Amino acid sequence: MLIRLGTRQSALALWQAEYISESLESLGHQVQLIKITTSGDISTTPLGESGGQGVFTKEIQRALLDNRCDLAVHSLKDLPTEVIPELTLASVPPREDTADCLLSNGMRLADLPIGSNIGTGSPRRKASLLHIRPDLIVKDIRGNVDTRIRKLDEGQYDAILLAFAGLHRLGLQARITQKFSIDEMLPAVGQAALGLETRSDDSQTIEAVSQLDHTTSHAAVLAERSLLRSMRAGCLAPLACNVVVHNETIQLLARVFSPDGKKRIEVKHAADHALNSHELLPKKELYLLAEQLGREAASLLAEQGATELIHQARYL
Repeated sequence: MLIRLGTRQSALALWQAEYISESLESLGHQVQLIKITTSGDISTTPLGESGGQGVFTKEIQRALLDNRCDLAVHSLKDLPTEVIPELTLASVPPREDTADCLLSNGMRLADLPIGSNIGTGSPRRKASLLHIRPDLIVKDIRGNVDTRIRKLDEGQYDAILLAFAGLHRLGLQARITQKFSIDEMLPAVGQAALGLETRSDDSQTIEAVSQLDHTTSHAAVLAERSLLRSMRAGCLAPLACNVVVHNETIQLLARVFSPDGKKRIEVKHAADHALNSHELLPKKELYLLAEQLGREAASLLAEQGATELIHQARYL
């Protein structure tokens, strides 16, 4: 079976596409990479001004809908949560480490001088950072991983923030100055997870990629994306979430910040996914429970005023 895999052309996107391609080929499938340029790849303006949510994914989804490819590999933190009936998130492979990292000239966050310039394109990272160090100056940064590191090396920034997963996948762990704990900086919804999207009626491709599905990773991101969708927050909101699926429970931790990081609302929520006999729920029921957990957590956040903080961020 030949599977046409649509991918962006950045180094990280190609790594992800080739990783999935090799995994499918090991199962006996043929894979052809279809390289697609998205508006997010060619824009130099801040994400909030260049289309924001979906800027890296819409063209690839359009290629799926137009039958120019059969499979898309997304970084799930970039994939909008709006439901497109003709498309389905068919598989989520094992998730990477979700941590964020600081890259600098050797100084950790606590050692950076007052007024240091920090580069990030993420409102979540900006608000999380300012919550810890309100004396820092956070500036927008665009470009792929290599471009951002080059800007750091050129002295345009004193430090930058990047996801550990991307650095690890590209073999750039040596550039990391500090890896943040979950308590220090909670990740984005879907961070470090890949999503394999297909047409909803393409049963052959769905069956092929389902062999790569990692149940606990899939359940975790479904809960996180359900939270994001329920909050109507979008990927540019200062919202952070991390879900861990343990032996018998799903545990969710979410935070919403004001844009300046001064206010922070936090919710912890959990659900039991074991039956009375401690037999775990079947996959389908687990996924439904995960989405329910996300909706419930969104309600708890809204009760504490999180909707207003998201509204503030949307109209900056």
